[in-house]
Amino acid sequence: MNRVVVVILLGMLVSCGSTRVITTKDDRYQKPDNSNQTTETGTINKMNQSSQNTNTNTSDSHSSNTSNSNSGKSKVERYIDRYSAIAIHEMKEYGVPASITLAQGILESGAGEGDLTKRANNHFGIKCHGWTGEKVYHDDDEKGECFRKYPDPAESFKDHSLFLVNRKRYAGLFKLRKTDYKGWAKGLKIAGYATDPKYPNKLITLIERYRLDKYDTGNSGGSNEQPQENTAGKSTDVYNQYLVKKGDTLYSISKKVGLTVEELMSLNQLESANISVDQVLKIK
Repeated sequence: MNRVVVVILLGMLVSCGSTRVITTKDDRYQKPDNSNQTTETGTINKMNQSSQNTNTNTSDSHSSNTSNSNSGKSKVERYIDRYSAIAIHEMKEYGVPASITLAQGILESGAGEGDLTKRANNHFGIKCHGWTGEKVYHDDDEKGECFRKYPDPAESFKDHSLFLVNRKRYAGLFKLRKTDYKGWAKGLKIAGYATDPKYPNKLITLIERYRLDKYDTGNSGGSNEQPQENTAGKSTDVYNQYLVKKGDTLYSISKKVGLTVEELMSLNQLESANISVDQVLKIK
């Protein structure tokens, strides 16, 4: 009888011990494993997404920074570099301040990036009225309006000058000093050039932010001062600009400006004699 009792007690103890081990094993390994796996997988997915996003952002940022560092200038500054010589030429030819022409061009062409500008070289949104040249159609105040298309951006700048010169309502502007950009900006609004009540302030802000008024002196280099004499009694160097036109070569330009091809290349840090239309070259 005693032996039977001992055997039963031993059996119960073994059974209890086994149950504890199995339960403990299930609790410690299976459940935490499943729970942790789900959590870690979610975390890993989020981390991967975050990492991918970070890498993408970093890559985009690096690409953008590289692009910016390559150009070194904003699109507005590049626009000014590219078209300031034309604006000065128009000012000398027709009397419209270069600062006003540049500010209007920047504002109305999206610094040269606007659809109409890209499609038609139309920097000032001038419509077809009486136009016999090429045309494009573009949605503006109304759908599919007719706009002038120019073979060259310089033609757009010239047409802008003529647009102001040939309309009587702008005549009062030409009595202002060329350096009075504020008077011109406000006068354009008063004469009906734009309906936007903020138009004058937008022009003035652009002119002052990018110091466009320095071009109203007629110097492409943008200096507000006249050349000063140095200790040797000679005038300091002043640089003007030349806008490359269709058919120009570095050789033909050198003849026009009285420099050799080598001097032009050195002055503009050109590695070859290849030039492109609308490229701005420094000339001494």
